[in-house]
Amino acid sequence: MSEFLEQAVAELNTKMAGADFDGIAKFAIADEGAIMLDGDGARVGDEEADVTLSADSETFQSIFEGDMNPTSAFMTGKLSVDGDMGMAMKLASVLG
Repeated sequence: MSEFLEQAVAELNTKMAGADFDGIAKFAIADEGAIMLDGDGARVGDEEADVTLSADSETFQSIFEGDMNPTSAFMTGKLSVDGDMGMAMKLASVLG
């Protein structure tokens, strides 16, 4: 597992602590792998999900660190969303 994935999982688990997220999301990170996120938290994996967010590691790092708004990343084409857009918006509100 890459250092980036380990750090991203830790950051996501911190952000999601106490959040009410009842779906399954996948963060598909170009050239790194994938992170799964559900009600139990974040983990490295590549499974079916309600929504898949795809971007490069730089974009995800900026989102996880709070330097980039997920909605702005989507609107500028840096982040693509496949699946349940409502779930993506709920996730963006937790991450943003």
